[in-house]
Amino acid sequence: MFSTVEIPLWLLILILLFAAVTALSHFLLPSVRWFFRRRMERVVARLNQRLERPIQPFKLARRHDMIQRLIYDAKVIEASGKWAAENGMPENVGFETAKRYAREIVPGFSATAYFGFAIRLARLLAQSFYKVRTSSADDLALRGIDADATVIYVMNHRSNMDYVLVTYLAAERSALSYAVGEWARVWPLTTLIKAMGAYFIRRKNSNDLYRTVLERYVQLATKGGVAQAVFPEGGLSLTGHTAPPKLGILNYIVSDFDPLDKGDVVFVPVSLNYDRVLEDRFLIEAKRSGKRRFRFRMFGIFGFCFRQIKLMLQRRFHRFGDAAVHFGMPLSLRSFPTVDHSNATAQVGKELMRRIGAGLPALPVPTLCYLLCKEDAPLSKEALKEQLSDLVVLFRDKNIPFHAPENDLDEALRIGLRILVLRRMVTQKDDVFAINPQEVDLVRYYAASVAEALSITDPPRRDAENAATARS
Repeated sequence: MFSTVEIPLWLLILILLFAAVTALSHFLLPSVRWFFRRRMERVVARLNQRLERPIQPFKLARRHDMIQRLIYDAKVIEASGKWAAENGMPENVGFETAKRYAREIVPGFSATAYFGFAIRLARLLAQSFYKVRTSSADDLALRGIDADATVIYVMNHRSNMDYVLVTYLAAERSALSYAVGEWARVWPLTTLIKAMGAYFIRRKNSNDLYRTVLERYVQLATKGGVAQAVFPEGGLSLTGHTAPPKLGILNYIVSDFDPLDKGDVVFVPVSLNYDRVLEDRFLIEAKRSGKRRFRFRMFGIFGFCFRQIKLMLQRRFHRFGDAAVHFGMPLSLRSFPTVDHSNATAQVGKELMRRIGAGLPALPVPTLCYLLCKEDAPLSKEALKEQLSDLVVLFRDKNIPFHAPENDLDEALRIGLRILVLRRMVTQKDDVFAINPQEVDLVRYYAASVAEALSITDPPRRDAENAATARS
C-alpha cells in the first residue's frame, strides 16, 4: 500500500493539472464569481437610484441561467421536437440546436460595460460629430408612463449612429436592449455588444425553430420589464423616407400581450434626423444598384476616425451639423383602440410609423434641400431666407420640430449652405445656389424627411409648451 510507484513526468504533470482545474472549478471560481456578482449588485443598486426606470432583475440574470430558462420553455421544447421530426433527426439533436440558437441570441449584460464604457463612448462620439438636439411631444406624458410598464422605443433607422445617439440620450432613463443584425458579429464587437445587453438576430438563414427561440426570448424580456429599442424598418433607409414596418419583433410583443397582466407595454416613437448621415453615399449607391449589402469593415472605421482626428489636430475639423432626436406621444398597448383583433400588430405598426414620420425633426440641411428640390431651380440667398421663414411657420402649424442654431434663421441658413457647398451637393455662384447635377439623388435623399413630415396631415397632439423645445 505504501510502496513507491514510478510514473512518467508528463503523466504526473497531467494529473496535477487535472487536480488544479478541479480545485479551481469547485472551490475558487464560485468564490470569485460570487465576489464579482456582489460587486455588480452594489453598482446596480447605486445606478437604480438615479435611473427613471431601474434595471430589471431579468436583465441582470446570469447568461447561463437565462439560456437554461429559454431552452426549457415549453414552446421551445415543442418547436425543437417538431424541427427534429421534420429533419429526420433524434429529439436530442433538436434540443441541442435550440440550445445553440439560445447561446447565439441571449446577451450577457454588464452594468459596468454599459454605464462605465458604452455611455461615455456614445456621448463622446455623438458630441464630437454633431450638435445633439432633442425635443418631445409631451414631457409629462413620457414621465407619466406607469412604473410597472415595459417601455419599447420604436425608431426610424437613418444611420448606424442611431444606436449611439439613443443610447446616450436614454442614459438617464434606463439601459436599453437592442436587436442587432449580423453585421456586428465580428471580433471584437460581438463580446462588447452582448455585454451592453444587445441580442443578435439573423436576417437570413433562419428557420421555424430559430424564430421560436428568438420569439420566446423577446417575450420573456418584455414580460421581465426590459426596456428595448426596436427599428421596425429592419435596415437603413435608402431613400430618406421611412419604410413600411417589418412586423417580426413587434408581432412577438403584441401577440403575447395580455391586457389582464399587471404591467402594460408602452411604445415610445422616436424620430431621428441628421444634417449629415455618415453612410449617405453608400445608401444612395445601394439604391441605384439594387444590392443591399453593407459589410462592416473594421479598418474602414479606423481609417475614418484617424482622418477626423487628423483634421482635429490640424484645426480643420467641422462637426457634421446637427443631429436631432424627437420623442413622440407614447402608445399604450392596453389602451390602443384595435379595430381588427386578428390584425392588431399591423395596426400598431402603422400607427407607430405614422407618429415617427410626423415627428421627423427638420434641420437646416434637409430643409434647404427640400426648398431647392421644391423649386427645382437656382435660388438666391434672399429667396431661400424668405422661403425658409414661410416654411418655419408651416412647421409650427403642423407641430414639426424645427431646430435652428441659436434659434436664429440667419445662422441656420449660413450653416446649412456651408455644409451643402463644402460637400458639393450645391453649387454657388455669387449669392445664387443650385443643386449640383451629379448630386441630385443625394439632395433628394435629405429632402425626403421634410417632405414626409409635411405630408402627414394629422400628427399626434402635444403640449404647446413642450413643442420643438431644443436642448443641446
